[in-house]
Amino acid sequence: MNTYIIIIIAYLIALTIYNFYHAKKVKTQDDMMVAGRSLGITKMVFTLVCTWIGSGTFIAGAEYAYRAGWSSLWMPAGAWVGIAVIYFLAGKIRTFGEYTIGDILEVRYGKFARLFGAVALIIAFTTIVSYQFRAGGYIINVITEGGVSVELGQTIAAAFVILFTAMGGMIAVAHTDLPNGIIIVLACIVAMPFVVITAGGWSAPGEILPASHMMLISPEFGKYPILKALSYFLATMFLLMGVQSMYQKFYSARTPRDAKIAVVLWIIGTIIVETVVIIIAIYASSYFWSDKSVDPASVVLLAARDMVPAPVGLLLLGAACVVVISTGMNYLLSPSTNIMRDIYQRFINPDAPHEKMVALQKIFIVVLGFAAFLMVFLPTVFNLDISVLQYAYFAYTIYGVAITPALLAALAWKRATKAGGLTSILSGAFVAIMFDLVIPNSFPSVMIAGDPWGIPSIYPALIASIGTLVVVSYMTSPPDEKSLEKLFPAKST
Repeated sequence: MNTYIIIIIAYLIALTIYNFYHAKKVKTQDDMMVAGRSLGITKMVFTLVCTWIGSGTFIAGAEYAYRAGWSSLWMPAGAWVGIAVIYFLAGKIRTFGEYTIGDILEVRYGKFARLFGAVALIIAFTTIVSYQFRAGGYIINVITEGGVSVELGQTIAAAFVILFTAMGGMIAVAHTDLPNGIIIVLACIVAMPFVVITAGGWSAPGEILPASHMMLISPEFGKYPILKALSYFLATMFLLMGVQSMYQKFYSARTPRDAKIAVVLWIIGTIIVETVVIIIAIYASSYFWSDKSVDPASVVLLAARDMVPAPVGLLLLGAACVVVISTGMNYLLSPSTNIMRDIYQRFINPDAPHEKMVALQKIFIVVLGFAAFLMVFLPTVFNLDISVLQYAYFAYTIYGVAITPALLAALAWKRATKAGGLTSILSGAFVAIMFDLVIPNSFPSVMIAGDPWGIPSIYPALIASIGTLVVVSYMTSPPDEKSLEKLFPAKST
């Protein structure tokens, strides 16, 4: 195991040097936020893969597969559909050519939609960053065979992610994602057959795991299994369709055409990697099923340590490390961009010079990174359970219902009005917080299988968000042509 540690540390040091080199290129707001709008197709593809394939796949996905078997594919499948939808919008997003989704929201719905959207995004993305840190703790704990605790490991992971992001912004993120993306794809494909063979062959899960693990919709999903399965699908799909980290990458592309081609290759890469990780998790679950001390979130990491040849295990553990770093960097950069662009520059200092914007954003990266760290550190102090899967579901839900309906309507539905978009953002966020935070803590007696009355929060929250968007838009005057022209330019004749 010492060899694993030495090689992975050496890789992290190499990334640090690499980031220091690219950090010298950060001179302007464009460099910090959108990599100078210079990314070609290759870097676009791998940075998109790295943005989406994170601990939500390697840790939350593994935990989900351990508990539900093949039904866990419902969660990544939502992303595949979401990417397909994004394909038709990628060119328009790049042509719009701004920095954040707040720029789109304000054009259609006004400055308060921009502000409230930024707040919802900051909450969701800080949560996502927090469980990247937790995942890093799991990885370091497994690599050291318990020599480094999960708690200390998450502190080390947090330090690396915050340092890397603050140094170079989007330039560092995009260039780091290129080697990281190659490692992720290669490691998963190479490791899978070894895991299957070690577990006992293709039939092993059916012989060892509960019969429910072989079903399309597991009865383990709670009172209403089909609702729970679809809730994971919808939460992932709506997050993906509106996630700002992806939009920032589209803004970073050299041309609209590059953005659209990158999305096609991105969906292929994502389907391959996420499916392979689920396969690894299920076969690893069958291999470790009799060991009740195994943490479900760690089965892919344990597979890398115990079920494959050492070089392949090193590659897979290295991939797990880099997904935590890459995803953490992407989701830490994004809300700091919102603070600077949607709050500071929009409401406080519109004429701030580039140098000040870059310096302040680096400060907010550190502040948000520390806040994300507290989200996993404080539960540790008070001996509370931390589930990466639960953290992921909450973050996906609140973002998907508060931002995505209004955002997609801004891009594709001319009849959406300012009042409709604003009420959609507020109502979606309010209902999600009520169902995920307020009701479970205030009225625990109504909880059934982890959901209020057995109903996953995505359903009432989506109904509120989409319902108010449509109803209020039709109850108010349609937007004038001038307010639409930036996103719906008149076709030349």
